[in-house]
Amino acid sequence: MGTGSGRGAADPVEHGFPHLETVRDAIAALHRRLSYETLRTWDPSLSPAEVAFADDDELHLGVQQVAAAVVRHYRLPEARVIVSFREMEHAANVELEAGPEYFVELNTRFKTHRRDVGAALAHEVAHVLLHRLDLAFDTVGENEILTDTAAAYLGAGWLLLDAFRQDALTSQKLGYLTPEEFGYVLAKRAELNGEDPAVRFTSPQAYDAYVAGRALAARDRRQPPLTAAGWATRARYAKDRKLALAGRPPVPRPNAAYAFDSGSPPRVSFRCPTCLRRIRIPVRGRVRARCSSCRSVLECDA
Repeated sequence: MGTGSGRGAADPVEHGFPHLETVRDAIAALHRRLSYETLRTWDPSLSPAEVAFADDDELHLGVQQVAAAVVRHYRLPEARVIVSFREMEHAANVELEAGPEYFVELNTRFKTHRRDVGAALAHEVAHVLLHRLDLAFDTVGENEILTDTAAAYLGAGWLLLDAFRQDALTSQKLGYLTPEEFGYVLAKRAELNGEDPAVRFTSPQAYDAYVAGRALAARDRRQPPLTAAGWATRARYAKDRKLALAGRPPVPRPNAAYAFDSGSPPRVSFRCPTCLRRIRIPVRGRVRARCSSCRSVLECDA
């Protein structure tokens, strides 16, 4: 398992939210496995000082110190991560065995690109955490998205977004999420614990991606059947609700905020804007829904 390779000018960086539903599933899975209370009290984000080492520092000692900081942040006191370097296609790779030692290989380019070692290790050690939690999705691609999401939601993945840099000649990105998807996850973390990740960014492109992701995260609280939804989305919801009440639920649209079933009475399902777990309520007008995962009380007009 490994992080996505750095990208050059000939390999354009993907943008937007192509993995959004999997990202949302990943955040919901973290809430189910770790609990809302645990996630709210998770340590503040890794600081730049914890993952930095100078070009004139001894290479392997510096890398081991960064790895140890990432391990501590993920609350893995028993895990010893041994880091080595080799030529490879991807940025990094981790071997997941029973432990207590885990072996991470970094691409040799990180010997001279030390500012991004913390980003690569944030992803690889997140693999270790998920392995210990026995939390996984069905496919390799989904698991990589889960890993990036976990890193960002637990306070280490801002490093992966900050590794996104572009200029007139080159571009670089680490991880499997798009920059905007990283921004979305970081915004959801900020909603959870009030921490502003933007103060840590050194890359202007990372900040722009965070702003885009933050805007989408804010829209989660303005989607039907929530009463804070805007007029246009409420009008669309009213048409779909009419079909559902007539026994003809509309076909769900990709990334739709809600979906109806064909029960009697029909129910509408939607994601809790806090923990992104799916909630189902009867279609019967104004109601307060309580999320069983994070206990948010949601004002709805179903």
